[in-house]
Amino acid sequence: MRWFWIDRFTEFVCGSHAVAVKGVSLSEDHMHDHMVGYPIMPNSLITEGMAQAGGLLVSEHYGFGELVVLGKLAKAQFYTCVRNGDQLTYRANIEWVRGDGAAVKATAHVGEKLHAEALLFYARMGSGSEDMFGGRLFRPSDLRHWLSLVGVFEVGIKTDGSPMKESDYASLEECSAEA
Repeated sequence: MRWFWIDRFTEFVCGSHAVAVKGVSLSEDHMHDHMVGYPIMPNSLITEGMAQAGGLLVSEHYGFGELVVLGKLAKAQFYTCVRNGDQLTYRANIEWVRGDGAAVKATAHVGEKLHAEALLFYARMGSGSEDMFGGRLFRPSDLRHWLSLVGVFEVGIKTDGSPMKESDYASLEECSAEA
């Protein structure tokens, strides 16, 4: 089972930054399990939302063809509570990208109010990553589907200013034949 903490991207600029949103609702199970009687979205899940936004931005740098995982949460600060009915806006900005990983600064806002900020480090695991049991950790077809669901190709812009297209990413096209 996968958990997605982004509803959609509203901006995605390759190699630079991304903006994504997440609506918070009482229909989500975690809202009832965290702070019974006073439902708030756990900061750990907000951190995961920031990490997912930044991770996709970093993954695009490698053509969406390699596994990129959160390696370290170096710094995180939280300032408010996020309640049902709120909409989180995640902003992720690439600080640097190297051969073995990347650093991203990310924030989460509710309206204009800063809720959280974090410094995230990602590790590049490669395209053929397998777990200790010999199974694949990364299925490009799953990523391809999620990128479509959250609208990356609808709002994405390449560094030259042209729109992102699914066909520009060979690893995503190859998984069309897989399905």
